[in-house]
Amino acid sequence: MSRTLERLRHILITDYKLAPERLGLDATLADLGIDSLGTVELLWSIEDEFKIKLPTQPVELATLGDVVRFIDELVVVTGARALPAPELAPVLRAT
Repeated sequence: MSRTLERLRHILITDYKLAPERLGLDATLADLGIDSLGTVELLWSIEDEFKIKLPTQPVELATLGDVVRFIDELVVVTGARALPAPELAPVLRAT
């Protein structure tokens, strides 16, 4: 399991009280019961956890795997510190 997925799963387990076994890469936000308001809250949590600023342009992300890949594309990891990748600009949006 990737470190990004582990951190995303921690957010979903802690903030949304979701069972870990439901949080595979193919799980959709809709199937997890995360509505548009929940998605906005998730975005804030992702920004805090990964120390990134998500851009304002929407991008379709259907599954947790899509979210993990998107975060990985946005983040340049330098030691223990994560910084935003400057060349990428979309933001998460529930599908």
